[in-house]
Amino acid sequence: MCLAIPIRVEALLPEQMARVTLSGVSKIISIALVEAVAVGDYVLVHVGYALTRLDPGEAARTLELMHEAAVPGAYSPRPAPPGASADLEADS
Repeated sequence: MCLAIPIRVEALLPEQMARVTLSGVSKIISIALVEAVAVGDYVLVHVGYALTRLDPGEAARTLELMHEAAVPGAYSPRPAPPGASADLEADS
């Protein structure tokens, strides 16, 4: 099973790359597969590639559902409890 995550584009970089940030973690991704990506756009990212642009409302709804489902790395509007990531790793 594959999982793609909506992430906001923070900066456009050379060579069809972009910097994205989710829950305080920044990553450099390829935007070569999506036309006309701009700073502030939400893109669906899987294995380091933006697959498509998303409407900001749809991105917010998806991230909230991922948070409710406790998907590790999903956007959290509330601070994570101390040790939350360690507990998730121990359960897998």
